[in-house]
Amino acid sequence: MNDALSKLLASRDWLLADGATGTNLFNMGLSSGEPPELWNVDQPDDIRTLYKGAVDAGSDLFLTNTFGGNASRLKLHNAHTRVHELNRVGAALGREIADASGRTVIVAGSVGPTGEIFEPMGSLTHARAVEMFHEQAEGLKAGGADVLWVETISAVEEYKAAAEAASLAGMPWCGTMSFDTAGRTMMGITSAAMADMVETLPHPPIAFGANCGVGASDLMRTVLGFATAGTVRPLIAKGNAGIPKYHDGHIHYDGTPDLMAEYAVLARDAGVRIIGGCCGTMPEHLRAMRAALETRAPSNRPSLEQITEHLGAFSSASDGTGDQSNEPRRERRGRRA
Repeated sequence: MNDALSKLLASRDWLLADGATGTNLFNMGLSSGEPPELWNVDQPDDIRTLYKGAVDAGSDLFLTNTFGGNASRLKLHNAHTRVHELNRVGAALGREIADASGRTVIVAGSVGPTGEIFEPMGSLTHARAVEMFHEQAEGLKAGGADVLWVETISAVEEYKAAAEAASLAGMPWCGTMSFDTAGRTMMGITSAAMADMVETLPHPPIAFGANCGVGASDLMRTVLGFATAGTVRPLIAKGNAGIPKYHDGHIHYDGTPDLMAEYAVLARDAGVRIIGGCCGTMPEHLRAMRAALETRAPSNRPSLEQITEHLGAFSSASDGTGDQSNEPRRERRGRRA
């Protein structure tokens, strides 16, 4: 309870996280295929603008521009020797903006997947994954990040490696997975399996949950899966602002500020403590989310029917979980809601 995020969670029913990093940077001129982490050093004013946009919109927590800041990803751009530097500067710019905000704002050091596959299917070993995540964590720690924020993970092995790296760095952490394959992660993990796995870790996260994925409806169904598992650990929801569509030469997310406001309230009512957006979520979405959370009274946990009524249809018939009779757990959760 000595870390800044735990203290803030103890004083509040919910926290508003930030929105998209990539979408905002693309709007500032980032080119497809260009590593955004290099902007921490080359275009720091744009990164300050990114962070400040979230803070000014009401975010209590924002992620650093370091999602791909591990050696494996940076090696694709011949920048693998700059891991510590790029993560340190990304966090330091965040610390500057948070400290100037006049209120408590958490700087969360973003740690994304390595992009590699673990053995025996691939060549990545546990030791090497821990080494890469630890290197990144030390850079974020040196820059002043309050917490490590492991996100968009699909494999249990990678989640566990990141947890071990956080322990080695002496850092509190949070961790989300992306449930983008018919209610499961790309590597087949269900919401129930994640909830069980988190509690077995020697250095468990402060909070856990889901980010990105398909859309707000699917993410909310996953959140209900966490709640059904009976976890008491704080939950995180960072859903995309609608569904991506190609329009006028660029990707556009069709989620409106009103839709994201509905999503934020539903997430809060489902028991989520840290609520934010992922791809496509802009400051205008965050402002609408903050206003809704502050002005709309809490209600009962939403049902699946209420989620689809407010956010749209699910992308798959099942949430990916089921028992030996192959009955989708979606049906059981619907009756409990």
